[in-house]
Amino acid sequence: MILSVLAYPSRMRCVLGLDGGGTKTECVLMDEQGSVAARGRSGPSNPVRVGVNAAVAALEVAVRDVFAAANVAEGDVVAIVAGLAGAGRKEMAERMTEELRRAFPGCALKICTDLELALAAAGDGPAVVLVAGTGSAAIGRDAAGRVIRAGGLGPALGDEGSAYDIGRRAIAAAMQAQKQSSVDSRLGRQILQRLRFSSWEELGARASANADEVFPRIFPIVAEEAGAGDAQAQGLLREAAGELAKLAGTVAERLGLSATSFFLAKTGGLIGRSAYFDEQLDAMLRREAPQARLGTLPTSAAEAAARLALHLARENRPAAGDS
Repeated sequence: MILSVLAYPSRMRCVLGLDGGGTKTECVLMDEQGSVAARGRSGPSNPVRVGVNAAVAALEVAVRDVFAAANVAEGDVVAIVAGLAGAGRKEMAERMTEELRRAFPGCALKICTDLELALAAAGDGPAVVLVAGTGSAAIGRDAAGRVIRAGGLGPALGDEGSAYDIGRRAIAAAMQAQKQSSVDSRLGRQILQRLRFSSWEELGARASANADEVFPRIFPIVAEEAGAGDAQAQGLLREAAGELAKLAGTVAERLGLSATSFFLAKTGGLIGRSAYFDEQLDAMLRREAPQARLGTLPTSAAEAAARLALHLARENRPAAGDS
């Protein structure tokens, strides 16, 4: 499948930054002076989770949004950096690169992982970024520029503490409670009602057919119930916070940052959705790295991708006198 884009009268030379994950895709169009011209958003574009065709379709929607908003055409784009979850797999990176090259022939292009974008968005200097979304991972950099990663193995092998993992554990806990007492727990009732399943058998069948359609959607329910004081939901979020803190702690330790002052950024769909979860996560991160400066990314990963695309465009600009 090839990206198809709308053609508009040329207005400026620009670059594209794309950040694609398991839940959403974000796109930033930036002019050559570094000003954001437009932002776009669409569905998931992790090719490992949704397939190459669906991932490309999501990129297409995001690109169309920014082209329409800024009134530019594909011929105005001189460089693209796309950070995609799943791009750590060589075959996936190659296929996505091929699709984008077909859509933007002659355009400077770089495909990287969403983790690399997150670290770029953290700014210069020693930093660790904890990504807590549909999946989970951590990436960090020391003062010498050495980069270490942890997690990011996908739902089959890891993703501990992620929305997917929380949903999976919540279903298991609710079903176990129902089995023991023959009555659904409060959390279990909320899961079935909010997701509109008539039984655990129906939910289980849907999850077996498409786990990504079920498990991540449960996190908001768990977050809401935890905020209302439900002990089962709070326990699930404490477990998730602990798993995520371990990921960040592992990276900090391997980089020799644990006992130093460095920026520890949190990003992803789980952050800022639950006061209870955020408090638990911050407390556990401080145990792992007592001197770290906790915060969120100062810029979006998509904007960081666009700024990387600016550098890529400058590196590939023909020298004066070249034809």
